[in-house]
Amino acid sequence: MINMSVDIGGINLKNPVLTASGTFGFGREYSGYYDLSKLGGIVVKGLTLEPREGNKPPRIAETPAGILNSVGLQNPGVEYFIKKELPFLREFDTAVIANIAGSTVEEYCIMAEKLGSLVDGIELNISCPNVKEGGAAFGVSAESVYNITRKVKEQCKVPLIVKLTPNVTDIKEIAVAALEGGADALSLINTLLGMAIDINSRKPILANAVGGLSGPAIKPVAVRMVWQVAQAVNIPIIGMGGIACWQDAIEFILAGADAVSVGTANFVNPYAPMEILEGIENYLINNQFGSINEIKGNIRL
Repeated sequence: MINMSVDIGGINLKNPVLTASGTFGFGREYSGYYDLSKLGGIVVKGLTLEPREGNKPPRIAETPAGILNSVGLQNPGVEYFIKKELPFLREFDTAVIANIAGSTVEEYCIMAEKLGSLVDGIELNISCPNVKEGGAAFGVSAESVYNITRKVKEQCKVPLIVKLTPNVTDIKEIAVAALEGGADALSLINTLLGMAIDINSRKPILANAVGGLSGPAIKPVAVRMVWQVAQAVNIPIIGMGGIACWQDAIEFILAGADAVSVGTANFVNPYAPMEILEGIENYLINNQFGSINEIKGNIRL
């Protein structure tokens, strides 16, 4: 019997496969394909303090081996989630992790307080622009990462996962800042900033001009960053960025991830998380490992 369970900073997962925020909604659409209880966990769509309509369309653009999105965190708000969506998710035997986003530190703190211990964990999206500091994302400077992590951690009643943006010079410095601020775990990477242009109209395809690039195109960058961060900190890591098959997931775990999040692949193949889970288990059996933890960081250099 293979031990597939992992501990993510105090969140006990039955297996290492989660769904990435922004690609799985609140689980309803996918619950018709398979039993959500089979997942290690669900990271819900990014939540803000108040409902948001998001950016103007077009806000999704397909690119070679990936997609660009500038959805703009469209969501019904944290109160609606607690009242209308969370009860549905609690029908399943899987960890529920709330991804929170905001324009100020205060907004993040209020959301963490409202969510309390209703969820199993909170994922802090620090790729959002800080409106009080000229619009630079919270996650691009070590000082900002430390400050927001520390303040949100004070309001957190459940494990806090800090989601790192790849749009930085030194990912290790940012990871250490999150650790020192009190992060219980890290997740990485968020999307890379990208752009696509319609050569006929000579206009950006996205109404917002730029957007976040996700999908297989970013996987080598994500694997590299997970490997670097795993050497810099000693807290659990959830790896993500272009995972489309079980082989991709194994790469991340060998690089040092404790668990993996499946994102863009859900749009192409709704069964992707289940196929990835089965593939990981078969890999462990075929290579005579008794536990998922035996291959974490087990890379030969």
